[in-house]
Amino acid sequence: MAPRNWSVQDAKNRFSEVVEAARRAPQTVTKHGKPAVVVVGVAEYDRLRRLERVRAPSFADLLLAMPQDEGDFPRDKVRMRDLKL
Repeated sequence: MAPRNWSVQDAKNRFSEVVEAARRAPQTVTKHGKPAVVVVGVAEYDRLRRLERVRAPSFADLLLAMPQDEGDFPRDKVRMRDLKL
């Protein structure tokens, strides 16, 4: 069965059918004629989550990707504030 568009009302009235269809292919639910949500089966959802984790860089990857110019950073010439202890 090919993906199908369901109105919210149809999806509510035929929820079991939407669930069964979503096991085979993603089902779009529309509200006021515009796509609102997509219902997918658990296997497809799990596949998308795994794909998301594979593509998401780790914090270490992000740090290692930072530019390293080995140079000095210019400092502004500002007067230090007085501390009263």
